[in-house]
Amino acid sequence: MNRALLLFYFCILLYTTKAISQTYNPFYGDIVNTVSASNIVTDLTTFENFGIKTNGSTAINNAKNWIVSRYQSLGYTDIVEQPFTYSGNTTNNIIVTKTGSVYPNTFIIIDAHYDTLNGPGTNDNGSGTVLLLEMARLLHNINTEYSIKFIHFSGEEAGLIGSNYYVNNTAIPENLDISLVFNIDQVGGVNGALNDTLICEYDASNPTENNAESLTKTNSLANCISLYSNLSTELSYAYGSDYVPFENAGKVITGLYEKNETPYSHTANDVLANMDPNYVFEVTKGSLGAALEFAVGISTLSTQEVLPSQKKNIKIYPNPSKGLVTVSSNFKSMTYYTVFISDILGKKVYEKALNKQTQTLDLSRLKKGVYILTFKNKTEVVSKKLILN
Repeated sequence: MNRALLLFYFCILLYTTKAISQTYNPFYGDIVNTVSASNIVTDLTTFENFGIKTNGSTAINNAKNWIVSRYQSLGYTDIVEQPFTYSGNTTNNIIVTKTGSVYPNTFIIIDAHYDTLNGPGTNDNGSGTVLLLEMARLLHNINTEYSIKFIHFSGEEAGLIGSNYYVNNTAIPENLDISLVFNIDQVGGVNGALNDTLICEYDASNPTENNAESLTKTNSLANCISLYSNLSTELSYAYGSDYVPFENAGKVITGLYEKNETPYSHTANDVLANMDPNYVFEVTKGSLGAALEFAVGISTLSTQEVLPSQKKNIKIYPNPSKGLVTVSSNFKSMTYYTVFISDILGKKVYEKALNKQTQTLDLSRLKKGVYILTFKNKTEVVSKKLILN
């Protein structure tokens, strides 16, 4: 096939992919808007302070223990440390699984390596490491159709040792149904540069059977980055990171890499002071939106759904609302109810005892987003979803 014809078909594929690309999802957007910039800086600082995290070192073992403890503190229980030996040193992959509600045996893998070379590696790849931690924090209580595996690989800098070990000793022998591998490596940006663009990586190598699907997923990834962050995107081919063993095994891959490539990778100067934390913040937002898209995040309640009781007819209107919400009921015991309002992450933001059958709540001080209104008395609980816009 000549080059001009190949380019023509490539453009047709790009057009088709973009024509069916997803649109902004307010439910996903509300979750994305809770990404914490301060968490990211704190975690990057902690990662940096462990020092040079080479295989078999005390530093990488300390980093491993910290990562595991972070997932435990977030409420994750399916945490596996997978040891392997390379050049006489033992190190570990860390695999954390969040089970999907519809397709529990089909997995979205989101991965980043946590070993470093010649320096603390705060960008390469502390940026990917803390991004996974922040996404895991916000996804823990979100229902997803597909299962998610957050994997922190070791041995990447030694030649993709950890990811090869996982593919050959877990993914292939257990015949894991992997829908997508989403690799995040070196997304810290460069201090003082205009960090407004992110590279989205697709499979352009052999075997070629999964390349078209990889390009489709990568276009979807790029679209999510644009929808849920303020970053622009460029597409490029995947190479030299932990998605490669999966790619060689015929799995569909995609990935992220910084556009402004740091000059400090694999040096003692790969530190937070030479990075752009706000860039990591924006990459995290876009990545979280993409993860929700790929794993299919599910909103718990429709705007007028009642759980778990249908006995009492409580109405809230208008819904969506700009802040003033009327609560109405056709039964006289409304005065015995208290309404609790929680944000999408379950944090209580409002509480009021009801003393009328029809009452207006002033919620104008709350941010735009999705909220759960829970009406409680001694015997019943009735819940509804409210959208503030």
